[in-house]
Amino acid sequence: MPAMQYVVQGGHRLSGRIRPSGNKNAALPIVAAALLCPEPVYLTNVPRIKDVETLVELLQSVGATAEWTSRNALTIHAKSISAEKLDPERCRKIRASILLAAPLLARCGEIELPPPGGDVIGRRRVDTHFLALQQLGATFQLDEAFILKTKGLKGADVFLDEPSVTATENALTAAVAATGTTVLRNAASEPHVQDLAHFLVAMGGSIEGIGTNTITIHGGRPLHGCTHEIGPDHIEVGSFIGLAAVTRSEITIERAGVEHLRSTLMGFERLGVECRIEGADLVIPANQEMKIRSDLGGAVPKLEDQPWPAFPADTMSIALVTATQCEGTIVIHEKMFESRLFFVDKLIGMGARIVLCDPHRAVVVGPAKLHSGRVESPDIRAGMAMLLAALCAKGESIIDNVGQIERGYERIDERLRALGAQIERVEDRRTK
Repeated sequence: MPAMQYVVQGGHRLSGRIRPSGNKNAALPIVAAALLCPEPVYLTNVPRIKDVETLVELLQSVGATAEWTSRNALTIHAKSISAEKLDPERCRKIRASILLAAPLLARCGEIELPPPGGDVIGRRRVDTHFLALQQLGATFQLDEAFILKTKGLKGADVFLDEPSVTATENALTAAVAATGTTVLRNAASEPHVQDLAHFLVAMGGSIEGIGTNTITIHGGRPLHGCTHEIGPDHIEVGSFIGLAAVTRSEITIERAGVEHLRSTLMGFERLGVECRIEGADLVIPANQEMKIRSDLGGAVPKLEDQPWPAFPADTMSIALVTATQCEGTIVIHEKMFESRLFFVDKLIGMGARIVLCDPHRAVVVGPAKLHSGRVESPDIRAGMAMLLAALCAKGESIIDNVGQIERGYERIDERLRALGAQIERVEDRRTK
């Protein structure tokens, strides 16, 4: 498949309504956890993006039937599966392949899992996954791949050494299959973790404490088929808030999952971006003040990510680009990934006034008049941030390596064109 790029004519106002896709980070663990159940599972509002499609192919490689019954509806039937058939090359393409550890271990008793792939945003440790699975009755060794075995998973009192989202999801999935009661402490509680828990309950699992950092699972219960709708992607909602702000546009985000947006809205309010909740929808008005709010006494404010329910790490790149268009100075403190801010040199090249202090902190002074340029997408979220910058800047920008963006945002060019964005998806001219 040829490399693709976006050609963007920036500096134009947008308007209209847009609906967020299903949450990518919920769809991935839910698709993987469907392997626990020998009966058919029906999933709706599934984002049709590359990471999900690759994971679906991995399910097919172990013998499950996985069929797209419509663009965003997926039927999975894992009646008979074998971990020995797991495709190692596909595993290396996406980080989500690690989510197969728990369901395949529970169904097959043994799994050899290659190291996962994914975005290059700094070290992303996997220790927590295997420490949790060991406490639930698995043995673990690392050679060229992760080798896990069990003679039967058993409930345990498990303290996660960090509130890792994917480790919580693996532990949660394993605990549903384990015999007896499991208590997960220091668990992640993001909306996508909650969505996975609700899916496991729909299959017959018994889970208490959903949405908290202490989750109790009464495992070993028979699981059955179910129908489950993936919730809206709150990170995509944050991206659309930033889009409306930097283009000075009024945009309505339909069915925005407003119950999960408090920290996101507080973060954008610090940048001077106000949103209005109307029922299930979120409205971002045009022509906002966009003046960064100083801390008490006039001190320079800071926007930082932390584990849920604080400001989401995956929205930091969007917030940083938004800050370049706001009046004032703010410190962006990315605590969780040491390479995520390295895309700011591309923004500086477009005219942004940013000082990168270290791998975790950047000082942004705005507003800056951005000019067009040629940039590329280093990872999913930074790629989307660069697309926002291109839509804000006057003139024609070219964004290369858009496959990274499309791993996390479904048909984003089409959906933004519906709002009036001048964006064209074309084959990379350098490859012709």
